[in-house]
Amino acid sequence: MKKLLILLVVIPMFIGCSQYQKILKSTDYELKYSKAMEYYGSEDFMRAATLLNELQGIYRGTEKAEVINFTYAKCLYGLSDYIMAGHYFRQFVKTFPSSDMVEECQFMSGYCYYMTSPKPRLDQTDSYEAISEFQLFVNLYPQSPRVEEANRLIDELRDKLVYKSYLSAKLYFNLGNYMGNNYLSSIIAAQNSLKEFPDTKYREELSFLILEAKYIQAENSILDKKEDRMREAIDEYYSFINEFPESGYMDKAVKIFESASKEVKFEDVN
Repeated sequence: MKKLLILLVVIPMFIGCSQYQKILKSTDYELKYSKAMEYYGSEDFMRAATLLNELQGIYRGTEKAEVINFTYAKCLYGLSDYIMAGHYFRQFVKTFPSSDMVEECQFMSGYCYYMTSPKPRLDQTDSYEAISEFQLFVNLYPQSPRVEEANRLIDELRDKLVYKSYLSAKLYFNLGNYMGNNYLSSIIAAQNSLKEFPDTKYREELSFLILEAKYIQAENSILDKKEDRMREAIDEYYSFINEFPESGYMDKAVKIFESASKEVKFEDVN
């Protein structure tokens, strides 16, 4: 019984492979085209892509060219080859700008970059490219049903970029005074991040990091600069509590304020 079951599985595979090899060797391009579409429809992306890759040159400039190029890009996406799929989606947009499939290709170009976007600690070139492609899609097709998804993915990617900058600012903070004033670098990195992405969900963490870094920098300053920098830390404290009155960092922020206040001479207003 087991042998029979194995034969029932293996024999169709051999027959299928034999038929596919015949199709590959054939010069009947209409047959190859119809079989490529058949393979694509059954999600046999590898076989479909192999045939379509050959047919791209054969049918260049014909009515079938659009479908072949589009389907080839979709096959590459189905094979998780996001780099090459994105390349061919972008090529399609350039080659067939008036095609009904351009809208989807523009979206998929951004989505392929999205799929190759790495973890926050790594280089984020693909994240920037994905944002650019999605933004172009939103601008070109504001009525598209996929605009909401594109905007959601843009926000997700921006949060990843902010988190990377937060990690960078935190790294500077943790380095402290090692080989220079890394607290200043931490402050600048966090401020730049907030300036570029003011609506980020990491706004509170970045804001507190700036407050803490300013205070420690002031604490480690020479006497001539210490009081002025403590005043800057106090100003930062007020900005922080005004924006985040219920912050989980409030206890730490208050301690920073109390400590900084002891180093500052307040003028008598009476």
